[in-house]
Amino acid sequence: MLGIDPGSRLTGFGIIDISRKNSKYVTSGCIRTHSDSIPLRLKEIYTNLNQIIEQYQPNISAIEQVFMHRNAASALKLGQARGAAIVACVQNNLPVYEYAPTQIKQAVVGKGHADKIQVQHMVKILLSLPATPQADAADALAVALCHTQHND
Repeated sequence: MLGIDPGSRLTGFGIIDISRKNSKYVTSGCIRTHSDSIPLRLKEIYTNLNQIIEQYQPNISAIEQVFMHRNAASALKLGQARGAAIVACVQNNLPVYEYAPTQIKQAVVGKGHADKIQVQHMVKILLSLPATPQADAADALAVALCHTQHND
């Protein structure tokens, strides 16, 4: 199960193994884009996710939906990053499920308006991690955990 927290500069990913209602941590991290060019950033997201999918062979994916930004340009860039991530998943024949940020927080923390620290803390507990994951990686793992709760 691949969870994705999209961003044009930093895209979080998290992979968990789901078996018999247990979620086991596999890996997580962040794809950092280095270009100032949006098309090149999108290519980096797409290429890196393809490599992650090839290496870990998840069979399903879930991604955070775009939430409304005050800044239209930021919302557009986020939507483009989501598009690159979704295409990488679909290109690899992964079904893609989408969840709103409030749905994800509700599933993992129990509060739809939880903050990043609370999400990180609960991801650490739910997956029995030895250390708190980086915020974007924790968000991606939270997306994956949310999917497991919505599809028992």
